[in-house]
Amino acid sequence: MRHLIGLALALALAAALFFGGGWGAEHVPALAGHSVGLPSRPGLIGLAAAVATGVFLGVLLVVPAVSPLATGLPGLVLLAWTALLALSAHRALAWIPLQSHTFGAGFRVLLLNGTLAFAGMAMIVPMFLPSRWHRGHIDDEESDELELPAATGLLS
Repeated sequence: MRHLIGLALALALAAALFFGGGWGAEHVPALAGHSVGLPSRPGLIGLAAAVATGVFLGVLLVVPAVSPLATGLPGLVLLAWTALLALSAHRALAWIPLQSHTFGAGFRVLLLNGTLAFAGMAMIVPMFLPSRWHRGHIDDEESDELELPAATGLLS
């Protein structure tokens, strides 16, 4: 059940990286071109989108109860997309959905400048930790079943 929830979290993280990360990556630098500072309302909203995406990713990376599939699967997709960019840039850029929107254009920027490659490398680390693949604790009901029965006087 934990890994099934991890698959759902992987989809949520992929959507957060595309929409939140892409929108923030496109919106914050655009403020400099319009002479609007970061402390303005649009600047803070763009920064909040990028920070919220990063916090969500960070929580999924460090919480031991979360399946490594939650960060590993999107991380593998990001690394594969970066490898495809190295092999065929036209094909990799053509596969970015919704490029006419701000978040699609921002995701393209993140892919081209290598940010997604570094994020993907960090995201696959939990997949190589054996302790993340099994439960970290034993429930009280399970611990009762694991206890050895008391000695019944066989040794006396």
